Amino acid sequence: MNKLKLTALLYFFILWSGQSYAQQKKNVSLEDVFKSNTFNQKSVYGINWMKDGQYYSSLQRGLTGPKVVKINVTTGEESETLIDGGALGINFSSYSFNPEETKALIASEVESIYRRSSKGVYHVVDLKNGSSQKLMDGEKIMYATLSPDNDKVAFVKDNNLYFIELESKEVTQITLDGKRNHIINGAADWVYEEEFSMSKAFDWSPDGKKIAFIRFDETEVPEFNMQTWGKLYPEDYRFKYPKAGEKNALVSIHIYDLDSKKTVKVDTGEESDIYLPRIYWTGDVSTLAFLKMNRLQNQLDLMYANANSGESKLILQEKADTYVDLDYNDDLRFLEGDKGFIRTSEQDGFKHVYHHDNEGKLIRQITSGNWEVTNLVGVDEKNKKIYYISTEASPLERNLYVINMDGKGKKILTPEKGTTSVNMSRDFKYYIANHSSANSPLRVTLNEASGKLVKVLEENAELKSAIANYNISPREFFTFNTVDGTSLNAYMIKPADFDGNKKYPVLMYVYGGPGSQNVTNSWGGTRDFWHHHLASEGYIVVCVDNRGTGARGRDFKHITYANLGKFETEDQIAGAKHLGSLPYVDKSRIGIWGWSYGGYMSSLALMIGNDVFKSAIAVAPVTTWRYYDTIYTERYLQTPQMNAAGYDNYSPITHVNSLKGNLLLIHGTGDDNVHFQNAVDLVDALVKADKQFETMYYPNRNHGIYGGNTTWHLYSLMTDFIKRKL
Repeated sequence: MNKLKLTALLYFFILWSGQSYAQQKKNVSLEDVFKSNTFNQKSVYGINWMKDGQYYSSLQRGLTGPKVVKINVTTGEESETLIDGGALGINFSSYSFNPEETKALIASEVESIYRRSSKGVYHVVDLKNGSSQKLMDGEKIMYATLSPDNDKVAFVKDNNLYFIELESKEVTQITLDGKRNHIINGAADWVYEEEFSMSKAFDWSPDGKKIAFIRFDETEVPEFNMQTWGKLYPEDYRFKYPKAGEKNALVSIHIYDLDSKKTVKVDTGEESDIYLPRIYWTGDVSTLAFLKMNRLQNQLDLMYANANSGESKLILQEKADTYVDLDYNDDLRFLEGDKGFIRTSEQDGFKHVYHHDNEGKLIRQITSGNWEVTNLVGVDEKNKKIYYISTEASPLERNLYVINMDGKGKKILTPEKGTTSVNMSRDFKYYIANHSSANSPLRVTLNEASGKLVKVLEENAELKSAIANYNISPREFFTFNTVDGTSLNAYMIKPADFDGNKKYPVLMYVYGGPGSQNVTNSWGGTRDFWHHHLASEGYIVVCVDNRGTGARGRDFKHITYANLGKFETEDQIAGAKHLGSLPYVDKSRIGIWGWSYGGYMSSLALMIGNDVFKSAIAVAPVTTWRYYDTIYTERYLQTPQMNAAGYDNYSPITHVNSLKGNLLLIHGTGDDNVHFQNAVDLVDALVKADKQFETMYYPNRNHGIYGGNTTWHLYSLMTDFIKRKL
């Protein structure tokens, strides 16, 4: 065989091998996503920084049970086991240390209540001798918290606030009037928990001699009733849920003095129809700070209260023509040595960091620009530096920065493209970074404060290896202009064997709610890989962040004020029309799906955009904002009494006569958040309008619609609908 023939044969073999390898790649199946969990990524869980900054602790699960190990920062090696669940005979799921790291609180048998609330069996572990003490003889309690002096634990039980002396085991009941569906002491009601992201509503003073707590009187709040199925006679589950325009709980702040055994009520003003979403000890044991908002949430007051008398004074006030977003005003850090406080606000149009003195006077705005600080990571008072995450590089990115407290010396510490979140050590010498991008899974690293890499803790090598065996197209980002000329961010997932000469059906995925964001340069989860499965079946999947979403400033977000649904729907329709103009899109086969606010959006888009969308799936949708809670709804729409048109003009129920395409409506009957009532009333309206549609209800499932075989069933159902109707 001559050299030329040998070369040709070798080239053919290489080419054939490459094609053969490519052909061996698999498409993403439903079983891969929901049965075998092929694409689940790993992380590092339960990390707590130790007080000296040279160690951190991590919760790990082994064959003998959970354990908390102490890890050397510089070497990455485990130095000792701090809590051994196997040896203690306790299968705990969470832990926390006291400041001195001599004791720990661990929780087991934890039972979820709502989104953030839970109760469980708590033990106090002595880290010196390894012994444990079970609290309240194993009775389930809520929010157990060690006192700063380490000899007491405060907790909530049966809507009352207690504390227990660890040495004597003597229990003191601070409040006596707690009663289900009437009075709650030290824990949030349903709507505060859901919309203000709080569940525990008490806090020890820095010296451990006082406990401040919020009391909720929900006696006059209307009850909502859900039936639970599965028994001969279904049972009623009743809980207080203030729907838009209805009565809220009356809230008040109280401070209990352990020495005098007396409780002082804090003066929060004459107005009773208010919100008290935060309490903070300032560091001064005699001063409690709290936030107060009016019912419409367009005014926020920072108040200081005398912890002994309850007298209060206004320190800082912020007003808006639309609303003041608590999420953008919640990073409040009190500085030592009477040096004031650091806060965040979007008062200049973008969320930034501000420094005020103790009387509320502005010292300086520390960060500025047409970008947002998404998270205030920490304030290093010793070195006068502030660490924060921002969108300065792009609304799609999240990077860690450091800046001097005088607003100078700004430096990016994580310049790589993608999304980074940070857990920083208490001495600001190290941080753990969680980084991912749209096409690269989570990478967890330990870094020096300068950004220098110390050690890779997790890089999901197994997941990367598994993905290499599948036909997966990278997420492609693009922009287009909506009806008013605003540029919108979007991404697209194409079939791996995409052919620009073919015409493809498109499924759009939407959430679209105020301040939300789906189009980011970050790794997706299970839902994202379901989209990859659909791509492998020949669909293009697209996601558009409409006007009203986050990371692009106050004006972009607040445009939807008093008129939810209008601009968001216009933008999703504009997105579909843009896609329909592309040469490789079959504009007669464009569908849309979403969950919760996204279900609301997909329903509206199918009805209002009936000439654009062929099919829609609405999972757990709000169908009228009259049925949703006060805090969320009134923040964006005012009350129904003030703005009836804002509630009704863009309710899917209002537009049922416009339905032409295929609708699949899905809801859980046990949804405590977006009630099944929303689906029932939409179904009733559709029937009256003589519109055909498909529906599925999941008995007793909550807003997440999961448990057992539920997720598999749900996504199989939606996949079948898409294949039949798109």
